[in-house]
Amino acid sequence: MKFVQVISCNLPKEKIGKLDRIRISGIGLIAYAFMAVLLIIAISTKTLPNTMIGAIFALVLMGHVFYYLGAHLPIFRSYLGGGSVFTILLTAILVATNVMPKYVVTTASGFINGMDFLGLYIVSLIASSLFKMDRKMLLKAAVRFLPVAFISMALTAVVIGIVGVIIGVGFNYAILYIAMPIMAGGVGAGIVPLSGIYAHAMGVGSAGILSKLFPTVILGNLLAIISAGLISRIFKDSKGNGHGEILRGEREEAAAEEIKPDYVQLGVGLIIAVMFFMIGTMLNKVFPGINAYAFIILSIALTKAFGLLPKYYEDSVIMFGQVIVKNMTHALLAGVGLSLLDMHVLLAALSWQFVVLCLVSIVAISLISATLGKLFGLYPVEAAITAGLANNSMGGTGNVAVLAASERMNLIAFAQMGNRIGGALILVVAGILVTFMK
Repeated sequence: MKFVQVISCNLPKEKIGKLDRIRISGIGLIAYAFMAVLLIIAISTKTLPNTMIGAIFALVLMGHVFYYLGAHLPIFRSYLGGGSVFTILLTAILVATNVMPKYVVTTASGFINGMDFLGLYIVSLIASSLFKMDRKMLLKAAVRFLPVAFISMALTAVVIGIVGVIIGVGFNYAILYIAMPIMAGGVGAGIVPLSGIYAHAMGVGSAGILSKLFPTVILGNLLAIISAGLISRIFKDSKGNGHGEILRGEREEAAAEEIKPDYVQLGVGLIIAVMFFMIGTMLNKVFPGINAYAFIILSIALTKAFGLLPKYYEDSVIMFGQVIVKNMTHALLAGVGLSLLDMHVLLAALSWQFVVLCLVSIVAISLISATLGKLFGLYPVEAAITAGLANNSMGGTGNVAVLAASERMNLIAFAQMGNRIGGALILVVAGILVTFMK
């Protein structure tokens, strides 16, 4: 490439070869450096377009390089969730310290949330992972997984309440402001309606309550990501580690088969994935009390279970999902840090009691879900991550980060299943409890 030649014309060929062998998500270091300089100039001169193109250019470049750094830094790599946590934290710190201009944050947030790239990413990943599974295994795993997720959430809430009494904040406070929001399913589908439920029952404004709930979601999400990375590494050689398989004693031979990319099928996979998103969205309009993702998961699972989609279309969805995951996961993590993780809010809420209760939630749900998972025939490590930690995350983006940190992106359907359905149950339970605990 000409621009690479311009940059490297004064470098010895040996050094050029060594630098070019360093690859950041498939891009040679010299080419990457050129694009990074271009991004910095665009941001500093305010010429980065406030469009999808500008957002993709910024998020992909930041996401890839930050993930690469986090995956190679000793402490982060081994103990703090690797590239996933590093990407989210560093981008959030850049925003908190005003190093990252606000207009870039607005551009990123508009792409991730406003244009709903997050929705496209998640539905592509869910469809890809479910269509890749064997039908019988899908049904077996779902029937065992859901009880583990729901029972783990209920028992964890009780543990949080008891610890709340022990450390002096009270049972009611621990349940309403730690247990419920941390397991409510994120922000838009979680603490926003939860704050409305609390506000209606207490006769106060929802804005003040939302400000109390938000730090819990942020810290819980961050701890869940770190814990997922730790669990996957600490128990790497354990018999309880399914290495991405959730059902004990049964491995999918078909899952190992790689589908060769086809340009036309990629487009077919895109529209099929979007079709399922539309089905879930329309059903949500008819039944607004049920989250759209619950309908999306259900429609895809039933389609797979009854073999309604020919293999050609299934392969197309799998193919497109892999393209999205391999190329846009790091960008999405950068977008989470830029637009959703508010470090100021988090730091302002930090008290030792608050931190202890969030830690208790993480430890309790990990241990309980791993134990129940083993009893129900699941791999404990996978159960702890999907039925446990995913339910302490920030909804869809949190699930992606948790699974990315533990290198189990293929389990997104289970993480979403527990998070969305479980989150809806939490809202129902919270609506009942707040009348007695306010």
